[in-house]
Amino acid sequence: MGWLPALRVSDVIGLVIFDNDGVLVDSERLANTILAELLTEAGLPYTFEETVRDFMGGSMASMRQKTEAQLGHPLPADLEDRYHQRLFEGFAQLQAIEGVEAVLDHLDARGITYCLASSGTHQRIRTALTAVGFLHRFEGRIFSAEDVAHGKPAPDLFLHAAASMGVKPADCLVIEDSPLGVAAAVAAGMKVFGYAGMTDPAKLSDADTVFHNMAALPDLIDAA
Repeated sequence: MGWLPALRVSDVIGLVIFDNDGVLVDSERLANTILAELLTEAGLPYTFEETVRDFMGGSMASMRQKTEAQLGHPLPADLEDRYHQRLFEGFAQLQAIEGVEAVLDHLDARGITYCLASSGTHQRIRTALTAVGFLHRFEGRIFSAEDVAHGKPAPDLFLHAAASMGVKPADCLVIEDSPLGVAAAVAAGMKVFGYAGMTDPAKLSDADTVFHNMAALPDLIDAA
């Protein structure tokens, strides 16, 4: 009987696409706290938990569209500028998600290509990556919702990242922590692992796999 050579992981997964906030950098709590404060100041009371529920994983443009529909009038024109000012000030203490650097080291050692696709602006992404020392690992492989017409949960951003990296959607694995991001990956026809570090695992149920600790991700990727 003949034999089949063992498949390398890179024969199966052509590209790992990381979300940024909450997956690479521990920024979700800070970002959603600031957003809740600004929306409340603008006359639309929001708690931290409510901003996580309604906006986590989405773009600022989609947040504005949703909240202005609720308010019945425009938000302050400078809300995004004030949001980013407070956020970038807080990035002075920003940390990487525990265990994710070891994941990147594992991918490098296995020769698996990876990139980043985030709902954040390019400035926000680069500022965050610089703060945690990851910018050099993603330089030239950073994709933002600013690059596409429709952000998450539409598949546009992930499809743009895959096309730019020269990889078929079916050969991509997305690492996401938000329901919007999981929905976008599914819509793009990609495998997706949901990271329930801060997210209710039930809200990531459409992912192929849900995990709670970054230390588990290398083995999950190897088994994919």
